This record gives sequence, C-alpha cells and structure tokens, in this order.
Amino acid sequence: MMKTNLSLKNWVAKAVGNLDSVPEVVRDREIPAVVPGCIHTDLLQAGLIEDPYIDRNELDVQWIGHTDWQYQCTFEVGEDMLGHDCVELVCDGLDTIATLEINGRCLGEAANMHNGYRFDAMGLLKAGENELKITFDSAVRYARRMRDELGELPRVLELEPFNFIRKMSCNFGWDWGPTLVTCGIWKSIRLEAWNSARIASVRPLVREADPKQAMVEVLLDVDRAADATDREQLSATVVLTGPDGTTITQTAAIAEDENNAMVSIRVDNPELWWPRGYGEQPLYDVTVSLHANRVGEKSLDDWSSRIGMRTVRLNTDSDEIGAKFQMEINGTPIFCKGANWIPDDCFITRIDDARYRRRIEQAAESNMNMLRVWGGGIYETDTFYRLCDEMGIMVWQDFLFACALYPEEEPLRTLVEAEARHNITRLCPHPSLVIWDGCNENIWAYLHWPDDGVKWKKQAAGRTWGEGFYFDLLPRLVNELDSTRPYWPGSPYSGSMDIHPLDDDHGNKHVWEPWFEKNYRSYRNHTPRFASEFGFQGPPAASTLKKSIPADQLVIDSPAMLHHQKCPDGNLKINTYISDDFGNIEHFSDWTYLAQLNQARALTCAVEWFRSLQPRCMGSLYWQLNDCWPVTSWAAVDGDGKPKPMWYATRRFYADHLLTIQPAADGKLCLYAINDTDQTWSGNASIMRMGFDGRQCETRQISLDVPARSCVCAYEMEKAISSPDDKSNEFIVAGADDIRATWFFDIDKKLAYPKPEFDAELTRNGSTYRLTISAESMLRDIAVFADRLDDDAKVNDQLITLLPGESFTFVIESDKQLTREMLTS
Repeated sequence: MMKTNLSLKNWVAKAVGNLDSVPEVVRDREIPAVVPGCIHTDLLQAGLIEDPYIDRNELDVQWIGHTDWQYQCTFEVGEDMLGHDCVELVCDGLDTIATLEINGRCLGEAANMHNGYRFDAMGLLKAGENELKITFDSAVRYARRMRDELGELPRVLELEPFNFIRKMSCNFGWDWGPTLVTCGIWKSIRLEAWNSARIASVRPLVREADPKQAMVEVLLDVDRAADATDREQLSATVVLTGPDGTTITQTAAIAEDENNAMVSIRVDNPELWWPRGYGEQPLYDVTVSLHANRVGEKSLDDWSSRIGMRTVRLNTDSDEIGAKFQMEINGTPIFCKGANWIPDDCFITRIDDARYRRRIEQAAESNMNMLRVWGGGIYETDTFYRLCDEMGIMVWQDFLFACALYPEEEPLRTLVEAEARHNITRLCPHPSLVIWDGCNENIWAYLHWPDDGVKWKKQAAGRTWGEGFYFDLLPRLVNELDSTRPYWPGSPYSGSMDIHPLDDDHGNKHVWEPWFEKNYRSYRNHTPRFASEFGFQGPPAASTLKKSIPADQLVIDSPAMLHHQKCPDGNLKINTYISDDFGNIEHFSDWTYLAQLNQARALTCAVEWFRSLQPRCMGSLYWQLNDCWPVTSWAAVDGDGKPKPMWYATRRFYADHLLTIQPAADGKLCLYAINDTDQTWSGNASIMRMGFDGRQCETRQISLDVPARSCVCAYEMEKAISSPDDKSNEFIVAGADDIRATWFFDIDKKLAYPKPEFDAELTRNGSTYRLTISAESMLRDIAVFADRLDDDAKVNDQLITLLPGESFTFVIESDKQLTREMLTS
C-alpha cells in the first residue's frame, strides 16, 4: 500500500457562502489553514478574530457558524500511485456537512463528524499537480433545515437544533460551554493506493481470560479492488506479542469468494489487565498482515494495535433491594471511582498528546479508576484510550446522544448506524473500554422532563425520539461487532421503562437535586446503586480568571463573569449556598475561596456517602473532571488545566483507605471504614469529641479490622461522643494511619471558630518553597493560593484542617520571589 499524507500540504480556507455577516476583512480572503484543525483556530492564527475564550468575545464570532467555508490544497500525484488498482481519499474526520471535489469534479459528500470517510479518487486524479477542495456548509443552517423537514423535537437550553445533525453537540453551547460552531478537517486526511485487497477492519476480541488461559478472536474484514483482473486467495497472518516478548503466530486463508477471516489464539498463563488499584496493566501487541499468495511479494496491507487480557461484565442481577449495577473485571466486583469527561477544548484539535496525558494523569493521581465520556462530545481519540489503557483508567463511553429527543428517520438513521459501526470497531482493541451507554439523560427526559409545563413525551407524541436507537439499533450493533463488552441503554436508566430512571434501587442514577434545588447535605437523601452523574459548581483558579476576565470585571456578577457562567442562575445558586452556610461576603477573593470550598465540601459529602453505601452502591462518577474553556462550572480541573480545591479533595475521598462519619438510618452517627485494597486494613483508630480550643470532651479508642474491598461501620457512636455540650464550639474527629474524618454539628456561620492563630515558616531551594503552618488554634480548610501571586505556581495540597499543636508543610513550585507575608496575609 502506498500512502500520501495530505494533512501537511499548504491548505487555505475562505468564506464562500452565507456571507452577509462575514466581516470585510475576512470576505474574499484566503486564510492559511492547518489540517487537522478548524476554522476558528485558523482565523485566530491569522489574527482575524479575537480569542473567544476572553471576556465576551464569544458573542462577536457567532457569524462563523452561520457561514459556508471552503478548504483547498494542491498536491502532487505520481504515475506510480496511479498504477495501483485503487486510489482512495481517506478522511478520518470531517466537521461536518462537506462536499469534496478533485480537479473541479465532485468526489463525494459527508454529513457526520463522528465517522470516517473513504472516497474512490482514481478517475479524478491525474499525474502531476491536483487540486482538492472541501466545502463545509454551515452546520447551524443544515441543522435548522433538517429540523424543519423532520419536525421539531425538544432539547435543552433552547439551543440550536443539535439533535438534527451528527456533530459534537456541545459546539452549540451547553450549561458549561460556549456556542462555537466549528467546521474543518479535524482528523488526518490522506491518499491510499492499493492493489488487489486491503484491510478494512480488524476486531481483536478477548473472549476469555483468567490466570490460566485467555482466548482471543481476531476478526478481519477486507476490501477487494473491484477492477482487479481477478480475485485471488489471500492470507492473513496474526502475530500476538506478550509483555515478555513471547510471540504467537497464526495464519488464516481467505478464499477468492470471501472477504473476512477469523483467527483464534490461545494464550497460556496470560498476564491479566486490571483497573488502576486492582493490579497491573500489561498490554499485548497485535499485528495483522494481509498477503496475496504469490511467492516473494510484500504484504498488501498491515494493521497493529495493543490489547489487554481481561473480561468485563455488567452485573445487573436482581437482589433483595432491586437490581445491581456492578462492573466486574476478570470476575472481580469493582467500585468505580471517577468522574465524567467532556472535550478538553472547544477546538478539539488543540488537545495534543501531552495535554491528554496530563489530564488523565490528573485522574489517576486523584485515585480515580474510571472516566465516563459524556454523550454530547466525541468518541474519544485513540490517544485518550491508549493512555487510559496504560494507566488503568476504565472508560464508560456514551454513544453521542445527549439531553434531547432525536429523530430516527433518514438520513439520520443511516448516519447513526455508520458512526456506531465505525467507532465500535475502532475502539474495540482497548481494554480500558468497559461499557457502551446508549445516551445521556434522553430516556429520563422523554419520560419526565417538562418544558414550560409540558412533558417532552407529550411533545413527541406520534414521533420517533431515539428509542429505536437505544433499545434496538445500538445494542444490536454492539452485540454483532463486539459482544465482549456490556451495553446499557442510558444514563440514567433503571433497567425498565416502567421504573423511574432515577429509582434508587435499580440501575444507574443522576443525582442533581442537591445542586438545582436544595443543598449538598441532601445527597444523603439518595441511595443509588451507581451514581453516574452529580456535581456542584465552583469558579476556576484565580490565575485562570485573571487571564480570561478583564481586571475591572473581576467581581462576582460583572457582565464578563456572568458570561463565563453558562448555567442559568448558576451564580445565584452559588451565592445562595455561600450565604446560607457562611453568611454575607464583600470581597471577590473571599467569594472565589468560599465558592471553591463549598464545591469541594459538596463533592466530599456526596462521594463519602455513596462509598459508605457499598456494596449497595458500586459507583461514583461525579460531574465533571475537566473543562473546555475558562468558566465557572462543576469541573475539578479548570479550563487552563489548573486543579481546583475540589481536585485535592478528590485525592482524599477516593483514597484506597477512607474514614467517614455518616448518619445511620436510626439517626445515630457511625464511623465507616472503607478499604479498597486486597489486604485487610488492621490497626487502631481514635474517635474524639473536642472543643475548638483543643480540649478533649470525650475520647474512644477502637480496633480496625476491615476486610479487603469492603466497607464496615467500625464504630456506632454513643451519645457521649455524638451529643455536644455546645454544638457551636465542638466537633468530632476520628483518625487512623494519618487518615482523618471530621463531623461538625452546625453550618459555618453558626460555629464559634476561634481567632486563627498559627506560626508560619518559609524556606526556599531553587524554585521549591516549603511553607510550614503550625497551628496554635484549630484551623479549618487552609488553602494556599500561590497562583494569585504567580500564574504558574503549583501547590502540593489544599484544604488542610489542623488541630492545635499540629503542623503541615505546603510545597510550592514557583520561579517568582515569594515571601512568608505574601503567602499568609
């Protein structure tokens, strides 16, 4: 096979249609373009638009999504390429409604951002210079046209009709994201010339895996050249190479009248792949070579990937409660600790390998073992999945349907089937992929969401709405192409259309009532089998705010701050929760700290409660790990990649050993000990009711004996511990092995905190500072925001609570000159 990469050619872009709103400086202008890329990044690079992430510049670039754009390049083709049986233009990703021309003649059309395309280019190419043009129709106008043809269906936030186009939905805006409707060539593009046959797809499926034996089926599909002089017998050679270098080779013949083959490989004593925290992540290399049975000829085509030896099951067996929702890897039940994942940038080609690595490292470093790829973004890239394979992060991948009702009529049905086939096949080698999910919130929305008081179900009467996708097409395709992985129709979903999707006793649940309607302590009103979405908002880091918000608008409710808050009434909710718990505030710096603190406390409350419910509850995936731009949102890591205090809290509440104090059903307080390791957790723990001044009111010593992978109520507190003499001036603290749990008897504004008294010592070694805080009074939730002094500063921890006489050292990385006074004032 001969390949020519067209991504590296001299591409230009220009506006070619719907020009009414196009600025004069852009109209009739050829703009240097980068492929892969998108029109927004090309306009930014050319200096023709202001950064839409800054201030309210987003509003000034809406014309881009309403305009038709054309990308053009020239390239050379030699006689040697034209001498092949087939020459195809291969587009791994076109965004979205595209018409392709070579040398002024139509090559084909595309209408799905999430699918790859392959066009026969043989009859249009010539020896020498060739011209390729790709015209992208406005996605906004296309979606509106399809809505008008098929009939309106509801969607969230009164956004443009994203449910009528197969494109990344959050391009059209979301309650955490801007409206930036892109177009362009967003994945690689190339010419492929081949003779006789090529590899169309390979699906290496691990059918069995245990410590003694694994069975791998390698399923191969080939395309044959239609104009080849004759069909011939082919052979496929599969080589499986283990982590220790041992190889197994198998060859299968493909008869003249066949286009597929299956190779079975038995692996004795395999090294099993495990999620992070449960074992190692050994990977096996798989290579496939396609040969014509002619002596001395090179392979016609080659394919390679890596796989992991593991099995996965979603256990939804009935039990005395209702029905389980439990992931099992290699037969072992897994408590899923993680978060939801959205595209890490609105312009996704800016997410390079290093950025993917850092973000997934942030998941692993905070003790997560699962990420859920949300259904309003993309089927994530091979880089994302490769890194999850290597780091042991399980992936829950949604099919791309979110917060809307979707028509099933043509052309959407055919487009959906093609994208599902493409991505099920593309992602099946990755051991990290453990579940396919049909949609995000659409079943819940159909059954129960009101719009101006009218349920979506009534609005969709007599219409298709996506049910055929979630309950028929998608599970059928998963079963056909990769039956080694489980499929689930939706998140949330109870397992039956007759049981509420948010039922506590069945399926997986989204827990949004605390954020939208109550306060974070109401998480304890919910007892899900698996919590796959829940969250609380907080602003980004101070350095991120400073970069994206003009200095004169760094106040709580300025126009720029509110523009970077996409949740309706989001700041109002934050302000209400701060006022309820902490009282009135005056300074912006206090607001950012308290909003971030409230977010961290909310998620700590939720996750520790859900973990204390196991094995009833076997999963906690909060909303969300990351952001796509600088915004006040539910993320733990902001749009600049800076961890919020919630990220540091995540390291503690997802730790393998956890102590947490929770109310029991009878109203008593219990100390729960959670052991997420394979060894028994044994030792001693102390429980104390103490005053803020350090006096010990009541003290107990207990022994811990927590079996592997379990949660136990280690101590049911008697009244002497759980009943304060003065609830405004006392709290409970429990500790074991440097792990601490606390319980305060009232909200902050009703607590009589002592005046903070402490000693601080600062030392420096190069760019590393060590700030040691020694408490003379009780200090709760200490945070050192060094990025307020140096945008690039990093801190090792946040939200540290110290008792009188205790100390903690914050390690700060900064190249700037910092002083003790600067860090502690």
